[in-house]
Amino acid sequence: MRRVEELRVKLFSDGADLAGILEMVAKPWVRGFTTNPTLMRKAGIADYEAFARALLRAVPDRPISFEVFADDEREMELQALTIATWGAHVNVKIPVTNRAGVFLGSLIRRLSSAGVTLNVTAILTLEQVERVAEVLAPRTPAIVSVFAGRIADTGVDPIPIMAEAKRLLCRRPCAELLWASSRELLNIFQADAAGCDIITVPPEILRKLELVGKDLAAYSRETVEMFHRDAQAAAYRIDTGEQIAVRTAVPTPPRKSVRSVTKDDLHRLRQIPRAVVGDGVASSRPRA
Repeated sequence: MRRVEELRVKLFSDGADLAGILEMVAKPWVRGFTTNPTLMRKAGIADYEAFARALLRAVPDRPISFEVFADDEREMELQALTIATWGAHVNVKIPVTNRAGVFLGSLIRRLSSAGVTLNVTAILTLEQVERVAEVLAPRTPAIVSVFAGRIADTGVDPIPIMAEAKRLLCRRPCAELLWASSRELLNIFQADAAGCDIITVPPEILRKLELVGKDLAAYSRETVEMFHRDAQAAAYRIDTGEQIAVRTAVPTPPRKSVRSVTKDDLHRLRQIPRAVVGDGVASSRPRA
């Protein structure tokens, strides 16, 4: 496994919690930021534009993706053009389809041709990657976000899909492939191996980077210590009194069972040679 410093893939922090974002701003290996309306709603953001502009003031030197949220294509275009004016490092997120599943190729083509740096998002199939590659302007920077984590959620291995997506984008050198919806730290190394240019990772996973290369035996011991510490802190108890009583009780010797003599027993005795047991046992009849 590569060390973090050796990774080719760029790490972007994904979220809308301002405190978490500011924490990640201090990390030089965090190369950019992404968010979306769902993350913003979960974080309690009430004013979309006010939050976006505050974030741009906090992060003036790295790319940040903000997403349109209209469903009408004309309104989406107006939102995209507006968002693009918010800062030089803004990437405008456009979903690959509208809510009806209609491919937004014409909108993507117009915006990309107008010089808007797009982040085409919510992609889950290679067909979508190929169609997006066809409509992106060759000389305009863009990000193609494939939701590898959601692909994995369906039981499908996303790694070969991401590798093929990278191949499909080869004719668009200004377009970068992004591994989206990360689920665990290992995804960073998988994205790197698949040739992805960017991976978006929430802060709670990025904080685990300090574990890379950790001794697993030591990690095992720390895990056991954690279980013990938490059980003690919770004052958990298990009543073992009955088990103690059973183990300390004086055992009663088992009674020997007495079996009655059967005809089969007498028959076997008659087969024993007289030389061993005497004539009286070999036959039950009295001697003449």
